[in-house]
Amino acid sequence: MTSPVTQTPAASPEDAVAHFAARLTFEADCWDTHEAMKEGVQDFVLLDVRSPSLYRRSHIPGAINLPHGKLIASKLSQWPSDILFVVYCAGPHCNGANKAALRLAKLGRPTKELIGGMTGWADEGFAYFAGDEPGHVDDVE
Repeated sequence: MTSPVTQTPAASPEDAVAHFAARLTFEADCWDTHEAMKEGVQDFVLLDVRSPSLYRRSHIPGAINLPHGKLIASKLSQWPSDILFVVYCAGPHCNGANKAALRLAKLGRPTKELIGGMTGWADEGFAYFAGDEPGHVDDVE
């Protein structure tokens, strides 16, 4: 008798390597993002792609608000064409980050989704910033 876990066999180690390596090219972890910002090694742009009112209420420190529906080439021109954009929305129950990442990719911009978004940030115990300005991780720690 097999369990529901093993009823479908696991992928081969080679397929697992390809799968998990690929996931890392599409996703950024909240902990890694926080540490990079805290250490001042922010070689990416963190975009909160929710509405301005939700951003104002609370957002990840250092994030810039640019709703996914407003992502157009002219709004991105202030950043180098090869800069990585890390996008987030409310969390796993929201697909705003997926929509933003798709738009950015179609515009030829490198992008990753912040795993878990606001929910993932909270799960790690990290603080939020409120207001219209991005703030910085050190402002709330």
